[in-house]
Amino acid sequence: MALLVQKYGGTSVGSTERIKHVAHQIAQFQQQGHQLIIVVSAMKGETSRLVTLAQEIQARPNSRELDVVLATGEQVTIGLLAMALHDLGIHAKSYTGPQVSITTDSAHTKARILKIDTDRLHADLAAGHVVIVAGFQGRDEAGDITTLGRGGSDTTAVALAAVLEADECQIYTDVDGIYTTDPRVVPEARKLDTITFEEMLEMASLGSKVLQIRSVEFAGKYKVKLRVLSSFEAGEGTLITFEEDNKMEQPIISGIAFNRDESKITVVGVPDHPGIAYQILGPIAEASIDVDMIIQNIGHDGTTDFSFTVNRNEYTRAIEILKKQVLPHIGARDVIGGEKIAKISVIGVGMRSYAGIASRMFRVLAEEGINIRMISTSEIKISVVVDEKYMELAVRVLHKAFDLDQINNVEAKTC
Repeated sequence: MALLVQKYGGTSVGSTERIKHVAHQIAQFQQQGHQLIIVVSAMKGETSRLVTLAQEIQARPNSRELDVVLATGEQVTIGLLAMALHDLGIHAKSYTGPQVSITTDSAHTKARILKIDTDRLHADLAAGHVVIVAGFQGRDEAGDITTLGRGGSDTTAVALAAVLEADECQIYTDVDGIYTTDPRVVPEARKLDTITFEEMLEMASLGSKVLQIRSVEFAGKYKVKLRVLSSFEAGEGTLITFEEDNKMEQPIISGIAFNRDESKITVVGVPDHPGIAYQILGPIAEASIDVDMIIQNIGHDGTTDFSFTVNRNEYTRAIEILKKQVLPHIGARDVIGGEKIAKISVIGVGMRSYAGIASRMFRVLAEEGINIRMISTSEIKISVVVDEKYMELAVRVLHKAFDLDQINNVEAKTC
């Protein structure tokens, strides 16, 4: 008998028929003797519908009140799933995030979990109940409803698994595991049996939409055994584990991530002196705009150009801040930018022990006539920014070049 935390995403509970299917699946696990904590998202499309409703009332909805509205999506799902389990003769109890005392900070629409009271959960499990918890939500220390941001149900599930010391946290979704890249772009993409937390963290941060990045961070920090599976077909999915638990020989590259939601901004003619980066990025950070890749060119005649990327949704606001607040203050010449770019990243812990990965990546892109706009590297990843129109081509040729369609690419040449 194991204690399992299972999370079912919006697609998995997207209709009453699918909710009934999930209930039957949960029943099978309980019949095997497992204790179960179930975390669910809102039904597919419901959160977007609620956001639209809020925006019809207020163009920029008040964040506290928006959380009140958004939290109702998961509340509907937990009640319906509990009813479906009752109909199968299974004792089940549903709880909202605030009801199980998931306490967060007060950053509405993007709150972070501070603590979870497990007394009620342990009591229900001991009584033989299946416990259903609304993902994505909690309450702050003032008692206000908060939400954790898009994909926050993943974080709820991992956090519950951590505090309950669950045997495994299983994320059920509409895909059957983690792939070397998006199969919709590369049909030859291959499902991975295992992937390290480091690699998964990079993939989540660089564009992979399977798991919310915060959930991966949480799982890595608290050593939560994490598995991604399909709600619709049987299989072992992909186990996200630690490098020391994996095979001695790691593939050079485990996957390719990409992100279309990038935009590039360049501040032209920046005075080249200490502290200038802070003077540019300080106001951007104060506006809660996340900056990704950063490049500062070599100075010439006392000035330089300073480039960085932000999410495409933040592009207009970032340009406005730079023109109104930064340019007059630092005396730069201009701010220019573009929204039609994409970021592509090759990722793999095996890169630590192989040379020549970057040169091979750059050569492959050059052979296809794809110009690289920006480059960023870490110990286990190389990211480039290219024009958006070349993104899918770049992903396909890199996937082939690094033999990711092969079961074992350890012996791939690095040139």
